[in-house]
Amino acid sequence: MQIIPVIDLLNGVVVHAKRGERQQYQPIQSKLCDSHAPLAIVSALLDNMPFTQLYIADLNAIQKLEAQYTTNYSAIAAIAKKYPQITLWVDAGISNNTELQYWQKLKVRLVIASENFKTIAQYHSLNLAETPHILSLDFFPQGYAGPLELLANCQHWPQDVIVMSLENVGANAGVNTALLMEIKARAQQHSLIAAGGIRNIDDLKALKALGIQQALMATALHQQQITAAQLAKL
Repeated sequence: MQIIPVIDLLNGVVVHAKRGERQQYQPIQSKLCDSHAPLAIVSALLDNMPFTQLYIADLNAIQKLEAQYTTNYSAIAAIAKKYPQITLWVDAGISNNTELQYWQKLKVRLVIASENFKTIAQYHSLNLAETPHILSLDFFPQGYAGPLELLANCQHWPQDVIVMSLENVGANAGVNTALLMEIKARAQQHSLIAAGGIRNIDDLKALKALGIQQALMATALHQQQITAAQLAKL
């Protein structure tokens, strides 16, 4: 089981993501450190666990909060520069090739999220052939967000696919096992990555039993509900 820690960036600071209610996100309060600065949080996570990959959600870019394109690019670039040994997975709300080219300069693994597309044609219009990327199938409390063809047909998927259950993110209520099993039944040789709701080592063991080998995690790490020793044994 491989754990990929998550940080959510909003206006240059790390916030606590909860249930996909982005307007309510507040600066994170972590037991690992007393800061919400991105570099301090990454350092604290590394001290807790020697991870090699890090998922970053740029909430300014995802939500298109300003009329002018506003992002946390500089903060993410600073993380990439200080920790070159870490592979960054970046969700920046990419929905067109202009945005894609903006982020390709960082040479990270880009997360292409279903919520940013209205049609399968729009999704396929991205020039992703030479870009390492991951698909995120996004499920909000009200349901799946994205083209139905993208959800239904795994022929549209890259090798790695995140099953993002935003209703479970930060809620400390367990993973959406039914959703994971539904997507797993549809997948062929794809690698699925669970996201949302992991509380403890038992949740990770349950995911492993389902054949899920990777998981995104934030709250359980920051609240020290899962220890580095437990992860090492898993």
